[in-house]
Formats: sequence, C-alpha cells, structure tokens
Amino acid sequence: MSSSVSVAAEWDLLSDRFYRRITIYSPLPWSSPPTTTASSSSSPPTTTGRLDLSTHIVAAAPFGGPIAAVRDDSKIVQLHSEPSRRRLLLFSSSGHPLASSPWTPHLPRLHSLAFSSSLNLLALLSDGSLLRFRLPDLKPIPNPNPTPLLPPASGGVADAVFWGGGVAILTEDNRVVVTADVEADDPHPRELADPGVAEDEQVLCMAVVEPQFVMSGSPEVLLAVGDRVMSVDEDGVQLLGEALEIGPVQKMAVSPNGKLLAAFAHDGRLLVIPTDFSRIIFEYECDSALPPDQIAWCGLDSVLLYWPEVLLMVGPNGDPVQYNYDEPIMLIPECDGVRILSNSSMEFLHRVPDCTTSIFGIGSMSPAALLYDARDHYDKQSAKAYDNYQLISSSLPEAIEACIDAAGYEFDVSRQHALLNAATYGLPFCSQFPQGRIQEMCKMLRVLNAVRDPEIGMPLTIQQYKLLTATVLVGRLINANQHLLALRISEYLSLNPEVAIMHWACEKIAASTAIPDIVLLEGLLDKLRLCKGISYAAVAAHADNSGRRKLAAMLVDHESQSSKQIPLLLSIDEQDKALQKSIESGDTDLVYLVLFHIWQKVAVEKNAPLDFFGIINARPLARDLFMTYARHSKHEALKDFFLSTGRLQDAAFLLLKESRELERNPVASKGSIHVPQVRLIDQAYRLFAETKEHLFESKSAEEHAKLLRVQHNLEVSTKQAIFLGSSVSDTIKTCIAMGNERAAVKVKSEFKVPDKRWYWLKACALATVGNWDALEAFSKEKKPPGGFKPFVEACIDAGQKLEAVKYILKLTNSAEKSEAYERLGMHEEAKAAALQADNNGDELFSRLKFTLGQNALIDTLRDRFSSQGTY
Repeated sequence: MSSSVSVAAEWDLLSDRFYRRITIYSPLPWSSPPTTTASSSSSPPTTTGRLDLSTHIVAAAPFGGPIAAVRDDSKIVQLHSEPSRRRLLLFSSSGHPLASSPWTPHLPRLHSLAFSSSLNLLALLSDGSLLRFRLPDLKPIPNPNPTPLLPPASGGVADAVFWGGGVAILTEDNRVVVTADVEADDPHPRELADPGVAEDEQVLCMAVVEPQFVMSGSPEVLLAVGDRVMSVDEDGVQLLGEALEIGPVQKMAVSPNGKLLAAFAHDGRLLVIPTDFSRIIFEYECDSALPPDQIAWCGLDSVLLYWPEVLLMVGPNGDPVQYNYDEPIMLIPECDGVRILSNSSMEFLHRVPDCTTSIFGIGSMSPAALLYDARDHYDKQSAKAYDNYQLISSSLPEAIEACIDAAGYEFDVSRQHALLNAATYGLPFCSQFPQGRIQEMCKMLRVLNAVRDPEIGMPLTIQQYKLLTATVLVGRLINANQHLLALRISEYLSLNPEVAIMHWACEKIAASTAIPDIVLLEGLLDKLRLCKGISYAAVAAHADNSGRRKLAAMLVDHESQSSKQIPLLLSIDEQDKALQKSIESGDTDLVYLVLFHIWQKVAVEKNAPLDFFGIINARPLARDLFMTYARHSKHEALKDFFLSTGRLQDAAFLLLKESRELERNPVASKGSIHVPQVRLIDQAYRLFAETKEHLFESKSAEEHAKLLRVQHNLEVSTKQAIFLGSSVSDTIKTCIAMGNERAAVKVKSEFKVPDKRWYWLKACALATVGNWDALEAFSKEKKPPGGFKPFVEACIDAGQKLEAVKYILKLTNSAEKSEAYERLGMHEEAKAAALQADNNGDELFSRLKFTLGQNALIDTLRDRFSSQGTY
C-alpha cells in the first residue's frame, strides 16, 4: 500500500474533495536561452527567445491547444539577444516553437489575443478592429488589413471578452458591441441595448454568458457598474441581485456550464451565485481586498484566484488551498480543470476522480483498492493476492471498472500500466465483464500518450478527448502539420486516412519548389496509393494553384472519378484529353460540360471553330450531342459544322427548317421577311444542286423560291398580305376569287399547271365567291378536259342545289351522276341514274354504300339489279 500512500500524498483536500496539480511539461523550451531553428528549406530560420508572461500578451487555446504571444509594447522590456522588432510567436503547449511572424508596425495598439473554436488566432486592436491569423503559418486571413468591429467615434476598446465563436467589446464610451461570427470573412457586429452608465460611473468588470447557455440564443453580457450588476442583451438592460446587496464587483467569471457566476466583491469576499442572481450559494472572505489579477473556474466545484505569487483555490466548504509561485502564471480553463502556464512549466490542476480516490486514498479498503493491491501481491508471488480476491469476489466487476477508469485519468504511463494490469488480473474471475472494455481504454490511452509527447505538445485529458472526438483531434494534428501521427492514429482507430494524406501531399507540393515534377510525382504517388479512393484531382488542383501545371496534369491521370477529373483537365487547358475522358465515361453531362467549355473558348478566337469542328467530328458521341444541342439553339454553329465537314445536304435541310420558322413568324404574314426566307431557300437549292443524290430536293427548293417571289409580287400589287405561305393551287384560287384571272393564268403558266387541274381550281374559286354566271360561261368555253364533275363538286360544296343539277345533267358517267344526286338528297333521280348503269354494278354499289351508308335505297337497287341478273 506504500505506492498508494505516495500517490495520495500529492493531493490537496478542499472541502470533502481531493485535487491534484500535475506537472505536464517542465522545463519549457522557451525558458532556455534564445535559439535559432530552421522551419523549412524554403523559409528563413526562426529565432525563438525567452518568453516572459509578464511582458507579453498571451493567449492559449483550449483542449491542450497552442499558445500565442506578442510582446506588450505598453511595458518597458529589457531585450537580451532577441530583435527589437515585435514578432507574433506560436508555441505548442509543451513550449516548442511552431511559427513566428513579424508583427505589422504602425497598427493600433494590441489589446488582446484569443483563439477561435476552429483554432484561428484572433488579435483585437485598441481601436476595435480585428486581425485573424491561420495556423500554423500565422498567415493573415482573409487579408492583412484589420476588420473594424466598432462604430466610428466609439472611443476604442475598454474591455473585451472572447468565447469560441465571438467577442463582446465594451467601448470607451460604455457601449456594448457583440460579434458572434468573428470567423467570417465579413463579420456582422451589432450593438446591444444602452446600459445607461453615467459619465461619473465606471464599468468595473464584465463577463459573458455564452449563447448556448441562453434561451434566446444570443450572448448575455454582465456588467458591474458601481454597486450594481446589470445584464445587457439585444432586448434591453436588467438589474440583477439588488436584494442581495453584493456591493461593487471587481472580478467575475462564468462557470463552464453557464449556470454559476464567481464574483469578487470590493470587500474581499468571493461570492458564488447563479447567473440570475437569485441567491448566494456560498461566500468566502479572502485575506486581501485587492482584486485578483485572474479568476477562473476549476471544473464546477472550485474557483481559482490569482494574485502575484499566490494562487488560491476556494471550494464550497472548509479552508482554501494555496499554491505559491515565484514567477507569473496564466490560468487556462478547461472543461475538467485548469492548465497553469508559467515561464518554466505547464501544469494541470483538477479534481481527483472518485475512481482514483477509491484506489489510492489513504487507508482505502474499497474493492478497487484491494484489486490493485492483489495485483501487487501477485507480481510478488504472494498468497495474499488470493486472499484479496476472496474479499472482493462479489464486487469484482465494479473493481475492474474502477481500475480501468482510473487508468484513463492518469498522465503517468507507468501508473496507467499498473492500473490496467490490476484490471486484467481480475478479468479471468469475472466472465460477465465486457471483454472489449480494456481494449477500448488501451486504444484511447495510446492515442493520448502519443499527442501528449513533448514533441507534439497536446496535453489532452480523457474527458477532453471524448468531448473533442478523435476526428477533430486528427484534424488538429493535420493542421499542425503532424501528418505522420495523424495518419497512424487514423489507421489505428479505423478512421479515413484520406484527409491526412491529402493535406500532406498539398504541403509537400508547396514546400518542394526545387524538386523536379517527375521526382515529386513518384514521392506523392507512393503515399497517395496508401488510401484507396483518394481524390487525386484535389491534389492536382493544389499543384495547379501552386504554379505546377505539368505536375497537375500527371496527377490527374490517376483520378478514377471522371466527375472530378474532367473539370480539372479543363482548368489546366487539357481540352482534348478532357473530351476523350468524358466520352469514355459515357456520361453525357460531362461530355456537354467539355463541349460548352471548348465552345466558350472558341467564341473569342477567329479560326478556332474549324479546330473545334474537327475535334468533335472525329468522335461520334460528341458530334451527335453537339448536333442535338445545336438544332435547338445554335443553328448557325450547326450550319457551319455541316459545311466544314462536307455534309451539304444536312446544311440545306437546316436552311429549309429556318425558312419554315420564318414562315411561322407572325411578321411573315405582312410580307416583311420574304426576302430572308427566299434567300435561305435559294441557299438550300444551291447546296442540293451540288449533290447528285438530291435532285428532287434541289428542284423543289427552286420551285418554292420562285413561288415565294410570285406571291410577294401579288401581295405588293394587291396590297393584301394573303398569298405568302400558300400553295400554287391556293394562289391560283385566291387570284380567281379576287377577279385577277390574268395573274392566275400567269401562275398557271409559270408552274405548268395541267388543264384538268386548272378547271378544278377555277370552278372551285368561282363557286366560292358565288359567281355563277362566270362559272357557267367558263363551262361553255370548251369541253372540260376532265368532264363536268369539277363544276358539280364546286356547286355541291357551295350548297347550290339548282346550280349543281345543271351540271349533273351534263355528266356522262351514270355512276357519278347517281352519287351526285344522292349527295343532294334527290333519291329518285339517284335511283334512275343507277338503273342506267352498265356492268359496273358492283363498283357502283360499293361507292354508293361508302357515300350514303346503309339505307332503303341501297336495298331497293340491289333487288332491282338482282332481278335483272346483273348483281
């Protein structure tokens, strides 16, 4: 049990709980004389001097994150060997230098530094403007110019409080401005309600209840003014704790869960109250009425107060615990404790977990303590090991669980081993205990021990690790350029290693400007092949952005996903290869993407269309897709393509299609576009004429153009836009109907209209306008070549029964005469005409039945012919 006593001797009792202060890193490298280190082959050496917390403005990121510092220009500092010009310094939590950057001169005075939740470094200047720096190279983002957060004439920054994603600023004229999106390229600060601070009053201190702890979702700012505390938000100002008579508050700190407030009053009392100031939970009178330099929560059970050389930890009951320091320190609150940073060491102060207390507590006889002691006896081959087992056999699962949990809270590796060995000793005697519990803890401890190494410098506890998650931890290692460790952790925890390998590849390209592309490619492929399905296109895009286009072209050849490969090929001017890859993929969307990209590039070059047509004509899929698209929107481009590739007939058909579209245009009815329409048809005619296989199309186009010219002349002479778009027959009929028979005869002559057809057209036109005298005169001019049937049909269609009968009598064909009578409803005459028919009875009956349908007349005629033996 002597080992347990030595462990418990390091603890401090506060109320009924134990706390321990663990030295994580000591001494810190920055406590040594100044050194010069080379950061990379392409960057100049970085000089790291001694870091004194009392002469620097310092910020530390939570979850064991890095530390940033800038020399405070408001203090007189004795320089040793470091340069006089200020620099922005970045260290790991173990004190190892990570980066250094010159601080821009002529900027307003630096007020404070802080880290955002995504580990960007924020620098708030005294005029209320903000600078952001990317880690780990400390490059300003989005640009080196500060972003203003305060309205003009606000007087500058009096105080400021940062939280993960925002900052609350108290201005010199006692206004409160909150910015909840400080990581955005264009943050949006907003001013809260006026707190109403009088000119003779002073804001003593301020604190912020973070948005996630407020029902409204907006931060709540607490201001101590005089002997009152007020809550300020967007909706208004509320006085808090008037009935408590707290008095002037000089320091405040909100607990990690946002429910409690630690306040140091003017009379030296430390008060812990709810954030709604409903009551005082407990208070403690300090020996000094001077306000502490720093105040912070250590978990949820105690509060730390720091004065120069004295750190006081106060709990709800009992005497406080005091720690003495002969050098300045900085308190860095964590979710489960406080990191204490000094010039020479990094410590962690936290409450001792109950599982650890049950094992290492002095005089503890808990099952976990007996199991731990049993393992010690077993290693010494003592029979007492079995005696201890018999004492705890009924509580063995709880004892094993306590040993495993206690191992997770330890920073000392040998103590981790001892506790896990104790758990494995009891495991064979407890079959119902989960077998994977120890393996799970071993995995977590291996990861934690790896990142706690001083070369890495991330002193995470197991609670912080669980809250941060393994994925985020790997991301932080990648951003810190710890690619090998990030890759090994990803593989060990079965996480996707793609992010680590890709980030390494991009950094390798950026840092290897002197290495030839071929050599660098081989090195990159050796690592990229470790991860199946990795995006070579993303790495190639980075290479292209870094000015290494040849390397990008070689890398993108290894990309398996066409949707990623082809856009990058286009961006590096590899159009031919992009088109070929898109065709091979079979994805028409990708083919169209390449075609449109090439076509847009062609649009600015005069001779490029021919090259484009030659490229796609050799690839059937690309050619067909281009033709499909161009038929709907780019007729000129399609026509040029047909002409350039010798497809004259296709170009001619396209011209005819364009002419039809002009014809359907409403403007065409006014005769205003007949010229372009005729020109298109003439062009089609000439193209058809150059091929022997399209003589019919050539003749048709020629005739169509001639007809359009004739129709246009008719519209001009008659001043009526009724001819364009009609056929030769309709044109003749319209001319006759208008009484312009001379023009009709001319059209008949030019287009060689047969006489038989001419009679049909003229008879129909005269009947349409009701010119029966002219129709009769026309029928007597000479014997119609087709008989008088056209006259009969024209009269019947016009509904003129009497006129029709005149011409029916002149019909020589009895069948035609019978049909005409029946259409006029003259059934007896139709019957008589049918009786005069000769041996064509079958044909006549069929035609009558088709014309009239089934009726009594058909039956009568059939009977009559049957009796005569003709049917």
